[in-house]
Amino acid sequence: MSVATSVCAPLPVLGRDVTVPLADGSQVPYAALDYAASAPALQRVWDDVAAYAPYYGSVHRGAGHLSRLSTELFENARRTVAGFLDCRADDQVVFTRSTTDSLNLLAAALPEGCQVFVFEAEHHAALLPWRHARLTVLDAPRGPRQAVDALERALADRAPHGPALVCVTGASNVTGELWPVRELAAAAHAHGARIVLDAAQLAPHHPVSVRDLDVDWVAFSGHKLYAPFGSGVLAGRPDWLGSAEPYLAGGGASRSVVRRADGGVDVEWQEGAARHEAGSPNVIGAHAIASACEALTEAGFDNLLARERYLIDRVRAGLAEVPGVRFLSLFGDDAPRVGVLSFVVDGWDSAGLATALSSGYGIGVRAGLFCAHPLLRTLLGGDPEARGDCGTPGDLDAVRVSFGAGTPDEHVERFVRAVRELVAEGGPCGQRTSAG
Repeated sequence: MSVATSVCAPLPVLGRDVTVPLADGSQVPYAALDYAASAPALQRVWDDVAAYAPYYGSVHRGAGHLSRLSTELFENARRTVAGFLDCRADDQVVFTRSTTDSLNLLAAALPEGCQVFVFEAEHHAALLPWRHARLTVLDAPRGPRQAVDALERALADRAPHGPALVCVTGASNVTGELWPVRELAAAAHAHGARIVLDAAQLAPHHPVSVRDLDVDWVAFSGHKLYAPFGSGVLAGRPDWLGSAEPYLAGGGASRSVVRRADGGVDVEWQEGAARHEAGSPNVIGAHAIASACEALTEAGFDNLLARERYLIDRVRAGLAEVPGVRFLSLFGDDAPRVGVLSFVVDGWDSAGLATALSSGYGIGVRAGLFCAHPLLRTLLGGDPEARGDCGTPGDLDAVRVSFGAGTPDEHVERFVRAVRELVAEGGPCGQRTSAG
């Protein structure tokens, strides 16, 4: 395989020229194949951030030129994100720190008595925020139709007339499989429930249309969308957020604060997105997300998807030739997916294999339970109610390789070759498990 045979060239990203040391003392260019955790920032995004940095000023706070410029940049970023997500006219875009922060914000705004439905296949960011709601966790489905049927049954059995919310991923951070979001949204709405889409793994790979999918909210993170750390988005319907207490109390979220005679204060909170954006906002983070949205749109998702399918096929075909490799899947090997693949190798400890890939080949992948413990235990045949710290010896775990718009062909080629060599030759001493 060569670059010439690839569908299209990768987008320029930071770190493409970084070299890392190997166990033998040599250096090789780093192959970043952990995009599902954090994708490298696009060079375009970094350049846009650097161009703005000298003009940094307080947002919504000052009358000076740089403050007005930063405020305009921040609000333009909000409009760019709304366009990228194809939001409805009355939807709001709230800037947060991450997908986790976004879903915790929504959890804090749930109406009293709300029942939340999630599948056990969710990332912990979507599984855990609902501590103060009535939570129903559904078994991981074995097909898209099963997911819709299971949700419809669960919603039909709930207490009538009470508020309800469904939280679902768009693409699994473990298997990469695409979930039937549009059909799940239709099922939720048919039973009087709302739905929030965790698009952390979907938005960097596929176009996401709030309007077309008919979801009520969508959440994603900048650091998975080729922007730097520390920024995220919650976009969607304004009513639940507008009637809730601010997620954070402080400047920016308050419109008027009056001291009372009894020593307390009376507060009139802001309306709109500002209600949940207390403090000085991360204008650089918002600008970076907007820049990434523009870069992906200009590159064209058709081109990005074609390239990604090529890389997925290359990994699957290459590892299919390696004895003992088993890919993890809920919906089957032929299910549509993004560039996220998890697998186990008979006789190999996953952490040992990931370490060998790093020390011997300069390849960065992830090993573990991927912040999706219930799903991994189900996929690997473990006890779904088992407890224990992730990463301790004897835990069920897997290796995850993930890639995207900035992945060169050579990184995937090197990864496939490395797994073949390690498994065929037994790997460095101590890397195999006792079963091997």
